[in-house]
Amino acid sequence: MANRIMDRLRSEALNLPRADRAELACELVQSLDGPADADAASEWDAEILRRLEQVTSGSAGIVDRAEFARRMRERLARL
Repeated sequence: MANRIMDRLRSEALNLPRADRAELACELVQSLDGPADADAASEWDAEILRRLEQVTSGSAGIVDRAEFARRMRERLARL
């Protein structure tokens, strides 16, 4: 019985418009997550501000998109 239900749900879900499928997928994935870390948002905010300050002050190394892509291709080639 569970297989029939899963088959029906899958079929109906796959026939939804793209935006609705994306919303459903997001909700399903979130339902698998544990409780949210109460401190995570403020810690990420602090990290973003720290990195932004590094960029603004010039102490961060900045790489353009083409250079980043080149480096990634190089790394992947070594795998």
